[in-house]
Amino acid sequence: MHFEEQAQTIVCGDQQLIGVLARPTQPATRGVLIIVGGPQYRAGSHRQFTLLARHLAGRGVPVLRFDYRGMGDSDGDSRSFEDVNQDVRAAIDHFFASVSQLREVALWGLCDGASAALFYAAQDARVRGLALLNPWARTEAGAAQATLKHYYRRRLLQPELWRKLLAGRFDAAAAWRSLRVLLAASRQAMPAQDQSLPARLYRGWQAFNGPVLLMLSGADLTAREFAALADSTPEWRALLARDVTTRRELAGADHTCSRAVWRDQIADWTSDWVRAW
Repeated sequence: MHFEEQAQTIVCGDQQLIGVLARPTQPATRGVLIIVGGPQYRAGSHRQFTLLARHLAGRGVPVLRFDYRGMGDSDGDSRSFEDVNQDVRAAIDHFFASVSQLREVALWGLCDGASAALFYAAQDARVRGLALLNPWARTEAGAAQATLKHYYRRRLLQPELWRKLLAGRFDAAAAWRSLRVLLAASRQAMPAQDQSLPARLYRGWQAFNGPVLLMLSGADLTAREFAALADSTPEWRALLARDVTTRRELAGADHTCSRAVWRDQIADWTSDWVRAW
């Protein structure tokens, strides 16, 4: 399907956000708002968000991607993912005003963009779905456990490590010090349940009743930490067992799905999901 890309100026309070709207000739009534993650702007790493938007628009789904205040070409001071609700609301307002056929949106987020989507979604009845790629649920203990389980195990199976050991080119003392730090961190108590990032993400997800697409990369520590969290308690397991939740695992993929085959798989999963419910 043919589509056009148009630069957008989005009003957010007394400041302006810059975005790009991918608008099909015959747009569907359900659109996708891409929420960036980490220190990225609307194009994403290796043009990830640009290519995703074009993939969806080519299948009739209108897509808006934009820069937060303080990010990319937008006005204002930089802010964390925990302080972008006003930006997301302004973008949704603009999306609906720009595409008259629009009746509902899904929020698509990577990393802390996915976490921002979870914080926002239940507040806005126009948001009917969430697509979450490698959500950020970082705690010191969780990061240490994921590193110990996934990085060190994989490292021990690498022939290069053993060649370095045999050649005397491996700093075993430094490695042991690093391992001790990780072991200590992995045993730390979790933060107070009502204040921790995982607890707040849980409350945001629990309050949202629409379809959720959870996509996790197989070779990404952020994804592995979230997967461990999702399997950690009966409450989290029940949340992911809801009929409206779809979970996908992308074996071997890194955090931003940098290879074309990974990127295309994420785009296909998203396209099939957003047009199915």
